Amino acid sequence: MLGFATTLNSANLACYSCTSSAIQLCNSQKYNFYLSSQTPSFLFCISTVCRGNASLVKAMAQVESTTKSSSSRTGEKQALISLSDKRDLALLGNGLQGLGFTLVSTGGTASALEAAGVSVTKVEQLTGFPEMLDGRVKTLHPKIHGGILARRDLKHHVDALNEHEIGTFDVVVVNLYPFYDKVSSTSGISFEDGVENIDIGGPAMIRAAAKNHKDVLIVVDPEDYSALLEYLKGDQNDDMFRRKLAWKAFEHVASYDSAVSEWLWKQTGRDEFPPSFTVPLSLKSSLRYGENPHQKAAFYVDKSLSEVQAGGIATAIQHHGKEMSYNNYLDADAAWNCVSEFENPTCVIVKHTNPCGVASRQNILEAYRLAVKADPVSAFGGIVAFNVEVDEDLAKDIREFRSPVDGETRMFYEIVVAPKYSQRGLEILRGKSKTLRILEASKNKKGKVSLRQVGGGWLVQDSDDLTPQDIQFKVVNEITPQENELRDAEFAWLCVKHVKSNAIVIAKDNCMLGMGSGQPNRVESLRIAMRKAGDEVKGAALASDAFFPFAWNDAVEEACKSGVGVIAEPGGSIRDNDAIDCCNKYGVSLLFTNVRHFRH
Repeated sequence: MLGFATTLNSANLACYSCTSSAIQLCNSQKYNFYLSSQTPSFLFCISTVCRGNASLVKAMAQVESTTKSSSSRTGEKQALISLSDKRDLALLGNGLQGLGFTLVSTGGTASALEAAGVSVTKVEQLTGFPEMLDGRVKTLHPKIHGGILARRDLKHHVDALNEHEIGTFDVVVVNLYPFYDKVSSTSGISFEDGVENIDIGGPAMIRAAAKNHKDVLIVVDPEDYSALLEYLKGDQNDDMFRRKLAWKAFEHVASYDSAVSEWLWKQTGRDEFPPSFTVPLSLKSSLRYGENPHQKAAFYVDKSLSEVQAGGIATAIQHHGKEMSYNNYLDADAAWNCVSEFENPTCVIVKHTNPCGVASRQNILEAYRLAVKADPVSAFGGIVAFNVEVDEDLAKDIREFRSPVDGETRMFYEIVVAPKYSQRGLEILRGKSKTLRILEASKNKKGKVSLRQVGGGWLVQDSDDLTPQDIQFKVVNEITPQENELRDAEFAWLCVKHVKSNAIVIAKDNCMLGMGSGQPNRVESLRIAMRKAGDEVKGAALASDAFFPFAWNDAVEEACKSGVGVIAEPGGSIRDNDAIDCCNKYGVSLLFTNVRHFRH
């Protein structure tokens, strides 16, 4: 009796319970095929119309022959390859074939291998079952996953493979549908297309091979092809190599799944933080040390979908200088976040994450010099940031400008960061110092999520994106500020947003004159800011990151006595009326913003 052999899912057993059935070889008749009693594989029971007996017999014989010839036995070296990213595929295919491997592959990958002159067996030849459901089902089959998951050291596993005519795979090379690139594309993607780009068979094969890494080498990164081939040429006794590949495989799938999860959560339309989420991080560099030399450190780039084309220091290009340190990243981030807030040409100088000099001018050279002048002692050895191009003239000033303290010492900086550089400007800065780090960064996109670690957990919040244009500076006392005073108050308020609490900033004419930061009480921060501002405090604007708990014989009265012209604060204290009365007494305008700017 003639059998048409093809393997079926065991769920279909009830449909094929017959053990034999007559085959009538005549035109326009139905043909039933039998379930073999000599193999546990199911035989496909179909109905068809035949034009001739001979052609039917020939077709069935070809299918049976192809399936039998493609069923590799345990002991034969096989590699399974299924790739979306086909970089260096020819190198991999030729290398494995040269080492005696039989290559098994899926549609597009198989075609690419054949085009490169590499012999390949297609998955459907091995399984005896075609790809179906628009490619959704092609490798989800016992002859694939049995060959990956079987442990070679367990006799009953090997016996089961032999009984079912399943060959083992020694190497599995898989990477996944480009879901991340598709859903983050600037051209956009429909929900249906996004779902279709979620890989199912790929992660299943990767996880299976990684779990069984003692017997199966799993590769997900083209960068590992050369190392794989070298390993296969050797004695293959390096268990750590196998574990590293397995770790990389699980990490690859985890990162992929985190992108799918992030994308699907956004598709729910819910404006809240998810019950759980994963942040995929990719190592950018190992750092010399952390905040201090005795601490190990590294820098990772956030690969979340929300960070695609979102700007920031993490994606900055370093054109020159020593490698970035842990503290360099923190300070550069603080400087760049601050300077990016300003619309007019602005220079910001940061020391230990606090802005010690900020100035805005149409002439960026003037802005730079004023920013240094605000606190030249702190500026020395700091980070200088600009929100405009660094051209030849600005680069020369950065290189040659002398400290206002003695008029002789050239200003020294750890980092210069800007959105772009002219060719000549870059050449001049490179000549300032071999160690000067020159960064080119993109402005941070609004609406990011801010993460901060505490012992055993993470704090999550929206980024503080408010600018003076987003809020109202409400006059709450009898003294109406002049237009220039209001502008100064807005400038000071934007500066104080970036100063560590308790924070006070004194500013005038779009220039920060002094700031006090990080003090346990607001009075001390005020005194530090006034001391730095000196006589220029007269008629200046003062901004506080939070309300004043006391006014009389406290910070508000001290500020008024110093001669400030306007004070901007959130308000909200039970003693706000004291602050109002105090400012009225001294003729100082008092503005409430109703927005607090704590920074810890």
